Amino acid sequence: MAKWGEGDPRWIVEERPDATNVNNWHWTEKNASPWSQERFRELFKDVPVKSDKALLKIKSVDICEGEACANNRKGKLIFFYEWNLTLNWEGELIDGSDRIHSGKIKVPNLSEENDMDDLDIQISLTDPDEEGEQLRQIMLKEGKNVVRQQLSKYVTSLKEEFSKGMILPKKNEIKPDQVKTLASGFNKKVSMAPVVSENKAVSVTIDTTTIKQIHKFQCTAEEFYNALTQHDMVTAFTRGNVKLNPIKGGKFELFGGNITGTFEELVPHKKIVKHWRYGQWPTGHYSLVTIEINQKSDYTEVQLTQTGVPTGQADVTKTNWDRYYWEAMKLTFGFGAPLAEDF
Repeated sequence: MAKWGEGDPRWIVEERPDATNVNNWHWTEKNASPWSQERFRELFKDVPVKSDKALLKIKSVDICEGEACANNRKGKLIFFYEWNLTLNWEGELIDGSDRIHSGKIKVPNLSEENDMDDLDIQISLTDPDEEGEQLRQIMLKEGKNVVRQQLSKYVTSLKEEFSKGMILPKKNEIKPDQVKTLASGFNKKVSMAPVVSENKAVSVTIDTTTIKQIHKFQCTAEEFYNALTQHDMVTAFTRGNVKLNPIKGGKFELFGGNITGTFEELVPHKKIVKHWRYGQWPTGHYSLVTIEINQKSDYTEVQLTQTGVPTGQADVTKTNWDRYYWEAMKLTFGFGAPLAEDF
């Protein structure tokens, strides 16, 4: 690992022709929610359910609630998705009254934590009668398999289609004719037009916003403070190499160098203030993070205020605080508490 100021070869963007995400080492996240909703609509539009006794099909998506994203962390793709789906189905018996019956299919727990075979798939009937119940039973037997097949297609396309471009070829893997079209983890084209330097100072104004969060942890204020300032504890919840010097002016480097900054104020068990930077932000731009720690009778309340966050990065920054700091700390140290608030 390189010393402070020397630079680690993994982070030297000049050595990559596309000048982005060297060796895929940056922590990047790509929102897959809008893409997923559209994919569900495609997968469940007039899908036939084969049966010798009935003409059945899954008509459309009625309700689609949840979220999905793809993360590239140190060259490894990690997928998160959690959806509650309600689908419309309809059908008629081949030897029946020619009446078309309809109903709903609910999938309340589609996520990466559940195997496809274990999914809870509920099938209901809009207007119950004898014929309708026969159709519902066929859907229970045959329709569930079709739902699982289509959802398996969604997961496959999320991992193979949506994530294209998030893992970039390394410097020695790039062919000359690829340089102009390489995409970053957010699928933005990289312009490789020559840049002519005129040695003029350029002032860039960055539109910024403020993030505020309140979280409650089942631990003491001292335990929480230590979790953010003691090298062994920070290493434990970030699960990687850490550089940490918790004194005023001391530097820190987390998540493979993707998060860097300096400590500005440390009040033991009460307050941490630091200049904090996400590697995807414009060069040299830092936010100011203030973490206030308040010991209560049976829990610790933590208030985070982060000023100077680039507006376009606000949502991903909130998500990353939640996932890679707070949730990771709760899982690692048993600080679990379900209450959190953005304001």
